[in-house]
Amino acid sequence: MILSDLSIKRPIFATVLILSLLVLGIFSYRQLAVEMFPNVEFPVISVVTKFPGASPETVERELSKRIEEAVNQVAGVKHVYSTSREGVSTVVVEFRLEEKVNDCAQEVRAKVASIRGNLPKGIEEPIIQKLDFNAAPVASLAVQSTSMSQRELTTLVEKKVKKRFESVAGVGKVDMVGGRKREVNVDIDPVRLDSLGLGVNDIVNGIRSENTNAPLGRITRGTAEYPLRIDGKPARADQYGDMVIARRSSRPIKLGEVARVSDGSEEKRQLALVDGRPAIGLDIYKQSGGNQVELVDTVRKVMQRVQQELPPGVELTMVRDGSVMTRESLADVKETLVIGGILTVLIVFCFINSWRSTIITGVTLPISVIATFIIMNALGMTLNVMTLMALSLAIGLLIDDAIVVRENIVRHLEMGKDHMEASRFGTAEIGLAVFATTMSIVAVFVPVAYMKGIVGRFFFQFGISVTFAVLVSLLVSFTLDPMLSSRWHDPSIHMQGRRKGLAAWLERFNTWFDRTGDRYRVMIGWALDHRRFVVWSALGSFVAGTMIFLTLESSFMAQYDKGEFQVSFKSAPDASLAETENRLNALLGIVGKIPDIAHTYATIGAGDNGTVRDGLLYVKLKERSEGRRNQFVLQQEVRERFNRVPGIIFSIEEVGQIGGPQKPLNVNLKGDDLVVLKQLGSRLKDELYKVSGIVDIAMTLENDIPEYRLRVDRERALSAGVTTNDIVSVLGRLVGGEAVSTYEDEDGDAVDVRVRLPQTMRQNPSQVLDLKVSVVTADGSPRLVPLASLTSAVTAASPTEINRRDLSRQITVSANLDDLPIGTAVKHVEAAAKRINMPPGYHIDMSGEAEDMAESFGYMAESLLLAVAFVYLILAAQFESFFEPLAIMFSLPLSIVGMAGMLRITGDTVNIMSLIGLIMLMGLVTKNAILLVDYAKVLQQRDGMSRREAVIEAGRVRLRPIVMTTLAMIFGMLPLFLAIGSGAEMRAPMARAVVGGLVTSTILTLLVVPVMYTVMDDFSGWIKRKWKGGADEKA
Repeated sequence: MILSDLSIKRPIFATVLILSLLVLGIFSYRQLAVEMFPNVEFPVISVVTKFPGASPETVERELSKRIEEAVNQVAGVKHVYSTSREGVSTVVVEFRLEEKVNDCAQEVRAKVASIRGNLPKGIEEPIIQKLDFNAAPVASLAVQSTSMSQRELTTLVEKKVKKRFESVAGVGKVDMVGGRKREVNVDIDPVRLDSLGLGVNDIVNGIRSENTNAPLGRITRGTAEYPLRIDGKPARADQYGDMVIARRSSRPIKLGEVARVSDGSEEKRQLALVDGRPAIGLDIYKQSGGNQVELVDTVRKVMQRVQQELPPGVELTMVRDGSVMTRESLADVKETLVIGGILTVLIVFCFINSWRSTIITGVTLPISVIATFIIMNALGMTLNVMTLMALSLAIGLLIDDAIVVRENIVRHLEMGKDHMEASRFGTAEIGLAVFATTMSIVAVFVPVAYMKGIVGRFFFQFGISVTFAVLVSLLVSFTLDPMLSSRWHDPSIHMQGRRKGLAAWLERFNTWFDRTGDRYRVMIGWALDHRRFVVWSALGSFVAGTMIFLTLESSFMAQYDKGEFQVSFKSAPDASLAETENRLNALLGIVGKIPDIAHTYATIGAGDNGTVRDGLLYVKLKERSEGRRNQFVLQQEVRERFNRVPGIIFSIEEVGQIGGPQKPLNVNLKGDDLVVLKQLGSRLKDELYKVSGIVDIAMTLENDIPEYRLRVDRERALSAGVTTNDIVSVLGRLVGGEAVSTYEDEDGDAVDVRVRLPQTMRQNPSQVLDLKVSVVTADGSPRLVPLASLTSAVTAASPTEINRRDLSRQITVSANLDDLPIGTAVKHVEAAAKRINMPPGYHIDMSGEAEDMAESFGYMAESLLLAVAFVYLILAAQFESFFEPLAIMFSLPLSIVGMAGMLRITGDTVNIMSLIGLIMLMGLVTKNAILLVDYAKVLQQRDGMSRREAVIEAGRVRLRPIVMTTLAMIFGMLPLFLAIGSGAEMRAPMARAVVGGLVTSTILTLLVVPVMYTVMDDFSGWIKRKWKGGADEKA
């Protein structure tokens, strides 16, 4: 071969070539960012439109449906979701992963603009933006104080602590939870207001006109110019009471006469607790594509500096470190990589029994791994679980080529050739077979890299990494290995019978292996004499393996112990913050009694859509080294105890999920009538309660929110000169509160001035009806009209929101799974749906993990078929035959037996990882068959052997490299197979599928492939004779 001959003749050239790869690889490694999983960009666009005062039904009819219909026409749309709430429409457009998010945003913007004229007047301009599903907090900090009030602590955090972290490179944003910002509270006294004939709008207008700092122009004097401003804002908050806000009968009325002005804080709507103690939380988000581990390290350094600057009694702690799992998983994969490499090299040493030959072979491993960092850096990849797992799985693959080449060279040395001739002839003889085996591996992993859907995005880096590493190992096997074999003489090859110690023991092992090889020669002869029995036995094994495979349960990804979880809960629909806090304290009391828990971090009302009824409890478990129980056992215990707490609906969730926390099982009921949907949802819930393993069942729109509604008597309002908008304006300010202006504090920062009724005067509807609306009469004088004469109060229940998916209304029944695979859960849901007898026009579909699993399995089936087709084409090109490759391809189904059996023994499911293992097997299994068939053809063509003799001899000679490469692959995957370490449970099914498939396929291949080769050869000859006979008859 050209490469090997060139390397043998020019050893410095070969060395420089390899050193160049190493230097570039080491340089590239230093440039790689670190993260848990590959950064996948989800093309999702949101359209948020505000319609003040509109009910959910009106928002749905006038806004959501029209926007949905417009954006649904954009090419590449996968799903359209909408949520219609009081006064707000949110439409979310999810595109296929192949689409470019910026192009999608532009298309959506254009479609919304085209219908803008058809949308109702009075709406605010639609806000169209990209959603970043990867935006999860990388760290959560807590600030606690024993000496400062909540308002003082909030001011300190907002002005000093929060800003310090916002300025850290790589931080996207910092959210504050549980703080109470400073406000100037203007609590209106309605009695005094009425006695002076003033309305709330008079107070608002008065504050706005008096509380102003505005530029007036410039004064020019000679060569100088000075700006002129009015400085009308009070210097201190307590001076607002002296501000004149109106005049009655020429008498100035001060704000202090009609309201109590205080330098206070905003109304309490959020809460944060660390181990049950009040705190202010800071959730730190990284920028899209940022380095998570590096950012958390930087945050910790900044924390130390900030802590030194804080006043005594104020403590800053990190309550959640999102990089812990990333660090532990990456460390575990790196350890797996090293241990697998060592075990692989030991296998080689056992068979070759020479440390020089082992070094020549083993040097391929570090070179291939380090060189792979070049392609990772060039394509913008990162060091993540997928890329490092690719390298750890490829350890056995990377050394295969070197094993086969070196073993063949050693065989020729033992035949009496010198090192130069053995290196050249041994590499040339095996070269085409090695090239074909490597191409079959590449043919398997390239389709994996280019799969569609979310699984394709995650496995792109995996497939490319393995492909490049294998190609580098091929290069090393054809350059460095022959060069070292020709120059570095190995005297141990000719020391047969003179070895001592371990070498003598290994020599006895190899002697036993040679005797086994001789017996294998007899077994091949027997198989060739009983071809029909061997073929039927192989078919029987395949059928048995398929039956076992079909009995396996399916899931999307294997669960693993993260050492943390969170519990989200909702209190009653009419619960206040105090009631939700009571429920939270009950939960904290329960988890505080569990010794396996390190600490907790709880929030109420956090996030953009959080209300006083929404709580979140983060639970950090102790380290495994401290002897704590498994996370899933603890989750079961927590669930059992929380079920005893009344007044809440809770869900135990995984922390740090891509796309945010969500339950694995989501069943969408679709139809037009919300009442019917609710009834169907309740019946489906009742059916699912009967299924063991389906837990934490919840339904959207299950509980309507009770509310008071003021109905306006339009005739009376018209005669009184009052519009509905006047009533909305007055009550919105008095009950809801309005920040009407700002006060500049000591640091020059803006503090809201909020006008509203005192807390004691907005507790029931009768107090609201006692209020009066100020109306200007025809002569310009104000007149007060009692609200009770214009409106009546009624109680009602309304849906909090109306959800739609793909242009129809839906209700979602969601649930967690307790030791129940998602595939099995979906079957239970489908059976339950049949039992509830849905009326025409109503149906269910699955979303979330079940949808992703079904979609991904389909894409993986395509990838598997493509891989098999590529392998066949490569073999046909190598053997110059369309029939002979079928003998090798027959070994592919035999891997199903071991794979299914191993997954059954280990209790694993058919999931993404185990299916990737199956696809890998398509390439691995053919390697053995190629070595055997290729040498049989060489012996027939070169040495003139009969087919039977050639097949038997090829089996005997190739037995050693086949067993060596198979054991190298198995032992290289052994650390991953055993699932020792953080996150290893998720990755283990891939290794288990490969190991199981390799064991059975290798054993069966050694007997079945020689038989199938002769069968296909006979079949090919028969076809040729028929073809030739037919041609002769025509002639």
